[in-house]
Amino acid sequence: MKLSIYLALAALAALAALCAGCATAPKHVAPELFAVVPGADGHVGAIVVHTEGDTRVIDSAYGAERISSDGTREMTRLTADEVRDTFGATLAALPGKPTSFVLYFLEGKDELTAESKVEMEKVFSELKRRPLPDIMVIGHTDSVGSMTSNDRLSLARAERMRELMIGLGIPAERIQAAGRGKRELLVPTEDSVSEPRNRRVEISVR
Repeated sequence: MKLSIYLALAALAALAALCAGCATAPKHVAPELFAVVPGADGHVGAIVVHTEGDTRVIDSAYGAERISSDGTREMTRLTADEVRDTFGATLAALPGKPTSFVLYFLEGKDELTAESKVEMEKVFSELKRRPLPDIMVIGHTDSVGSMTSNDRLSLARAERMRELMIGLGIPAERIQAAGRGKRELLVPTEDSVSEPRNRRVEISVR
């Protein structure tokens, strides 16, 4: 018989906030298995399992409930090995936790500093680890120069990073690039101040 799997992952905090881990067991179906799997950081969430006339909460690590085809319910606990065997393919298909990087540029240019060229290798490694990443690259400048010139420079920095990622084989449509000029200074300064930490791109990888 087909086994339908319902997972509540503590790592998916947004989902938990939306529905408090609610799941509804349909009637007259193949056996169902509901389980709480701890997040990578050890945090444990909870799920609420609804059936006709009954509601149960599962809020312990690896806590689970089996519902047979005749509606019989059994509260149980899985081992880590059982979770891997049962949910391995599902867990592997989940998107990774978002990762952010900040890279810095030479003054007035879209060329990375020597230190950030080394850091870029970490970005490449993260991208290779994710088969279908969603990437947002936002360029920034310091407060030297006009708004127009800084808008142009910040976008050039973001586009430069985008081109490098496309060169790695990442589909262009999975990478968004934008420039914010000097509107969002990492280090607040007066106008016309050359601040190295403001000459940056912020890269978010999901």
